[in-house]
Amino acid sequence: MSTERCQRGEAVALPRRALLSRVGGGFGLLALGDLLGRSATAAALPGLPHHPPRARRVIFLYMPGGPSHVDLLDPKPRLAVDAGKPLPFEKPRLERTRTGNLLPSPWRFARHGQSGIEVSELLPGLAGQIDRVCVIRSMVADNINHTGAALQLCTGEQAFSRPSVGSWLTYGLGTENESLPGFVVVCPKPVFQGAQLWSSSFLPSAHQGTLIRDPDAPIADLGDPSADRGRQRARLEALARLNELHRRDRPAHPDLEARIASFETAFRMQAEAPEAFDLAAETAATHRLYGTDDEATRLFGRQCLLARRLVERGVRFVQLFSAPVNNFWDQHGNLQRDLPGRCRAVDRPIAALLADLAARGLLDDTLVVWGGEFGRTPTAEGTDGREHHPFGFTMWMAGGGVRGGTVHGATDEFGWHAVEKRVHLHDLHATMLHLMGIDHERLTYRHGGRDYRLTDVHGQVVTEVLA
Repeated sequence: MSTERCQRGEAVALPRRALLSRVGGGFGLLALGDLLGRSATAAALPGLPHHPPRARRVIFLYMPGGPSHVDLLDPKPRLAVDAGKPLPFEKPRLERTRTGNLLPSPWRFARHGQSGIEVSELLPGLAGQIDRVCVIRSMVADNINHTGAALQLCTGEQAFSRPSVGSWLTYGLGTENESLPGFVVVCPKPVFQGAQLWSSSFLPSAHQGTLIRDPDAPIADLGDPSADRGRQRARLEALARLNELHRRDRPAHPDLEARIASFETAFRMQAEAPEAFDLAAETAATHRLYGTDDEATRLFGRQCLLARRLVERGVRFVQLFSAPVNNFWDQHGNLQRDLPGRCRAVDRPIAALLADLAARGLLDDTLVVWGGEFGRTPTAEGTDGREHHPFGFTMWMAGGGVRGGTVHGATDEFGWHAVEKRVHLHDLHATMLHLMGIDHERLTYRHGGRDYRLTDVHGQVVTEVLA
């Protein structure tokens, strides 16, 4: 096995005797993980990180559907001046519907914090934390439909199945706690493209996101009814021996390796996961901070609180989907009715998350990323809606080596095109990996005769957002 192949991230099989290694008197996950690209190990690939990391973990706050940048974080006074007039230049050919005339935001913006960044009145909680945030107003993407755009945001590829950001990070860096999953997804409702957004694709299966639908009942059937860990350990060792006999005739099968390793992971999770997912252990003051006592903020408040508990315990990547039962951030109509509700549901929990991470000394090395797959048009769809808009939109980052209290880039005076310091989604991914100590051009995986990476053949680190 060559060191060079390991550093490139290629899956390399070790001798079968590695399976026979014992850890803690039992059949060890770390030994299993030595096979096929460490499919189950908690350790990083050899040679990683490539440089000193600024962040050790990531919380990705995903807003499915596309939040309206011109109503939330990118104020455009010109829209009010020219309200009801046509856009004074030709729209791109990439359109879904023929939107109408310019539609100003019905909500006020004001400057906040020492940085004086303008934030909509719909996000008072975020406004109070804005000095910790870098607002990127010049995001661009390539796809105008939810399915392809969501894929590109979460995996870097808009048409085919590719490993998700969380899978790449856990593959390269492992996890800090082998008794918990390295990559956790909290998604209360099915979303566009579903499991492809947290899939490991051709990476070893152990790096797929662990899906949680309900923070109140996160992992089904985790406990052992017998409550006899010695007896359960013996059963697990017997099962491991049977699995080894089964595996001998099926070499180089990463899905099988991951399945075998999952039994060991589940055994260790029985001891640690219940405590990690136990939100009742938090104080009443903490629950009030996150808004779990308010019906409007309860769902996302519990998601954010769970995210803090998980990264506090060494989970590498946590992705939260703002996916309530009623609707997403996809206001083709009823903008004035629905957008305030979406903002209220997430604003207080997100502000609490940033403040809580900072108070616990975790924000300095936890990267928090917020955004959707695209923005919304500055022109009207119907009389009270906005269409999909990948040509210029807003995301933000905080913590983990990010320069807070800053604005990066800009759209034109109408909020249509990103015109200053454009940041493509590939650039965002390159920057996220850089902050985690990874050179995005060097973390590759050999599949189908070529080396793949998260950013494909694209991506530049956005150095201006770094602290």
